[in-house]
Amino acid sequence: MEFKELEDLIKTRKSIRRWQQKPVPENMLLKAVELATWAPSGGNLQNWHFYIIIARDTINAIADAVQSTVDLMASWPEAGEFGDTFKNYSQFSTFFRSAPAAIAVASSRYQSIADRLLEMRESVDFQAKEMREWRKTADSRIQSTSAAVAYLLLILHQMGLGATWMTGPIQAAGAIQKILRVPPGWEIVTFIPVGYPDEQPRPGRRKSVSEVAEVIK
Repeated sequence: MEFKELEDLIKTRKSIRRWQQKPVPENMLLKAVELATWAPSGGNLQNWHFYIIIARDTINAIADAVQSTVDLMASWPEAGEFGDTFKNYSQFSTFFRSAPAAIAVASSRYQSIADRLLEMRESVDFQAKEMREWRKTADSRIQSTSAAVAYLLLILHQMGLGATWMTGPIQAAGAIQKILRVPPGWEIVTFIPVGYPDEQPRPGRRKSVSEVAEVIK
């Protein structure tokens, strides 16, 4: 692949939320996941697991679980503080119900030697506690999983498929983990509906590199 082709692939990928009602071949999804696992991971543990969902009943069950948590949140008096913003959120939370397929990504917990040392020390040393808090902002398993998902989205796009990276369903992670029979010690960290696109979203504004980067000389 030439550099310009890579640039075009990255710049033309969009989050897709409407799909054709056309099955996605299982082998395409498996190949996409296989390539995504070449992403870097903390300690090279590759502590991720991909649930490739093509069963309509399972997608509907997950959507029902998410809707249940959204309805609960909407019933809280605090939701009124957000007015129509939360109402719109609640109405749009389960759009993925129409997706022909989905990929849920789970990760196991991971602590490096540094994390374990700081955990042992933090109760008697303020500096160690502060250092541990800083490390929490860069959780290794979330970074590893995110790298794989970023690869996955580009691979799916190259295949002619459309997807979107969702974290909203994680508020129903307990129910989703039961539906997918996720083993103890593993947790669902993201959910990606997939299918052949039935929309062409207009590109959103991207901040210029001068707005988001600086060169330290």
